[in-house]
Amino acid sequence: MKTKTINFDVEKYFLKLLDEDTNLSVGIASIKTLLYVLDQSKFDTVQELHSTIQSAVKIMRESDKPITAIVSASELFSRFITLAKFDDKTMDEVKDIMLSRGNIFLAKLQESRSIIARQLLSFVTDGCRILTHSKSRVVLSALKLAAASKKRFQVFVTHSFPDNGGEKMCKELTDAGIECTVILDSAIGYVMETVDFVLCGAEGVVESGGIINRVGTFTIAMCAREMKKPVYVLAESFKFTRLYPLNQRDLPRDYKYPRHELNADLSKIHPLVDYTPPSYITLIFTDLGILTPSAVSDELIKLYL
Repeated sequence: MKTKTINFDVEKYFLKLLDEDTNLSVGIASIKTLLYVLDQSKFDTVQELHSTIQSAVKIMRESDKPITAIVSASELFSRFITLAKFDDKTMDEVKDIMLSRGNIFLAKLQESRSIIARQLLSFVTDGCRILTHSKSRVVLSALKLAAASKKRFQVFVTHSFPDNGGEKMCKELTDAGIECTVILDSAIGYVMETVDFVLCGAEGVVESGGIINRVGTFTIAMCAREMKKPVYVLAESFKFTRLYPLNQRDLPRDYKYPRHELNADLSKIHPLVDYTPPSYITLIFTDLGILTPSAVSDELIKLYL
């Protein structure tokens, strides 16, 4: 299949979006980049268009950004924009239809965080204590909304070595007037018995209802189950991905390690993410509704129908 040459630097545009807006998720940035590719490129056939989009996705995957959301968001975007019938359309009309559908898809996804935040409100009660892991934009958004709704609660956030995401998360929560304490990653068990529930984000939600997230999430979830604390996951639907890992080794290497480290001795490299099986997760809050892990496969089927 012939591939059109993309006449601008996809990776540069993608990374610029993320640099300019620190609240922008990788998945949304990848969709915005694909929309720009679609808008700026000319195509002679629909097959050529698909090939060019796949080339752009490959370029974004080769950046050092986490690829879980890049893959899932790009697949859903490609699926959504091609749902219309193009048999009697010119290529210019096809392009206009796809751009229109793509912008509708993007607008819907940009509302995801606020929908999820509203769903969590009734679960955050006055005086409750919450443990969260590293920095998650959707968790931050939900906790800020709870605080703005006059809920009073306390948050413990893991330090999250090696990127120290917990310190960044704590600063933003404190700036929003939320009582927050950074704890050592090794203090999870010590703190767990004092909290009411665990709240975490996800880089990807797999077919089984398990999640791929910042390394250490599995450890927290295991500790929470042992101490009978609920684990709530907040994740936008564009993070639903068609993977079915059974254990940590089943995660693709490029999901777990930075791109520039893949040729190194991986036994000496810290993984960026781990896999938490569905049995450790209580509920998943999404823009599609509040789901049990077992309901995820049904929602994935609907998304790709």
